[in-house]
Amino acid sequence: MISAGDFRNGVTFDMDGNVYQIIEFQHVKPGKGAAFVRAKIRNVIAGSVVERTFNPSDKFPTAYVERKEMEYSYNDGDLYYFMDLETYELLPISKSILSDNFKFVKENMPCKVMSYKGNVFGVEPPNFVELKVIRTEPGFKGDTATNVTKPCTLETGAEIRIPLFIEEGEMIRVDTRTGEYMERA
Repeated sequence: MISAGDFRNGVTFDMDGNVYQIIEFQHVKPGKGAAFVRAKIRNVIAGSVVERTFNPSDKFPTAYVERKEMEYSYNDGDLYYFMDLETYELLPISKSILSDNFKFVKENMPCKVMSYKGNVFGVEPPNFVELKVIRTEPGFKGDTATNVTKPCTLETGAEIRIPLFIEEGEMIRVDTRTGEYMERA
């Protein structure tokens, strides 16, 4: 059991038959009245995000979400196959379960497959990936002093904005959580 006063980011708990994960929380102590906890929570199965207030003494059963390291193998239409690194079995996962940041994952990359009671509800790609720039416009000499960016297409097909000095064929590091260019690889 976890009380609302012990909420932290990333904690998962069971409420009304659904599993929720804390995205953001705030302990509020108004000058008048009792303290309360304001939290932004995500339903891990459905993906919806709601904001709720809790009494700090409210208790909820802890939900144990399994995060298993698996390797992305290939996709076949709307099914994406992940290989278990221990048993070498392939697990098909529907495209609808994958998040938007999966566009930065290429074949043979390790990912964390998240499940609750055997039901897969999400795939977490690595925080940073190194990808090759396939297509971009050439930069101009002398345009490197400002932080002006230009669009580019990466080897996975994802499109991001990069600094002007990056050329086609270069390897760059991308933060998959924000989809932003980090540095040359």
